[in-house]
Amino acid sequence: MGIVYACIAPHGAEIIPQLAGDRLKAFSETRRGMETLAIGIKDHKIDTIVIATPHNLRLRRHIGVVITEFTEGTLRTNSGSVQIRYTCNRILAEEILKEAEKLKLPVVGVNYGTTEGEASCMSMDWGTLIPLWFFGNEPRKPKVVIVTPSREIPLKNLVRLGKVIARAARKSKIRTAFAASADQAHTHNKKGPYGFHSDAAKFDKLVVDAVKENKLKRLLKLDQKLVENAKPDSIWQMAILMGVLDQVPMKGKFVSYQAPTYFGMLCAAYAPN
Repeated sequence: MGIVYACIAPHGAEIIPQLAGDRLKAFSETRRGMETLAIGIKDHKIDTIVIATPHNLRLRRHIGVVITEFTEGTLRTNSGSVQIRYTCNRILAEEILKEAEKLKLPVVGVNYGTTEGEASCMSMDWGTLIPLWFFGNEPRKPKVVIVTPSREIPLKNLVRLGKVIARAARKSKIRTAFAASADQAHTHNKKGPYGFHSDAAKFDKLVVDAVKENKLKRLLKLDQKLVENAKPDSIWQMAILMGVLDQVPMKGKFVSYQAPTYFGMLCAAYAPN
């Protein structure tokens, strides 16, 4: 057992129909992509999803591993709101934490409220909630483990974390999925909060090509100025995925890409050869 499925999943709020408002059609391609990824979760009979998110705790120069018993969250837009709650797989989270500490990776175990019980519950960020809204629409929801990568540490350490996650999942003997919650470049539109830069399109094409050609690791060598200009929130979570793929060889499948507003959204699925 162990990791039997992985994906790159975007987290634009308008992907969820209840939150889309007048952008329902504009985000339809990515919504279909997320539905395809959710089918993969279902078909692979996933017990636990390990999800790496860029929008949870921002621990400077440290990686967070959430060890609460539960996680829940509410997301609101002018068009509506959604709320979800998941049980966390604390055993797997603790194993990931222990093995990462052995390798002297800068990890921190994160709890909230109480040590255990109903109040031991981490608030969901949108990078966690949006993918899980799609992945948990089944009678039997999988459990989750949330990890929060830091942008202040070398990418090679996040690749090492991915290897740790894969080995811990294998040791747990449960059917596990890894999800890299990631939106791509954020400078596609001058009306967006980060303005426009031509490097946004360049960055997103490099990512799409790397996925299509199953050569994610070349993204580790991207020019830092290009990354800075494009302003993605993806490369860190994808670095963890690279480590997972080192331990569990899987073939990637490009599912969808679009940038209907100021940020790019890519859906990609990975399954064993």
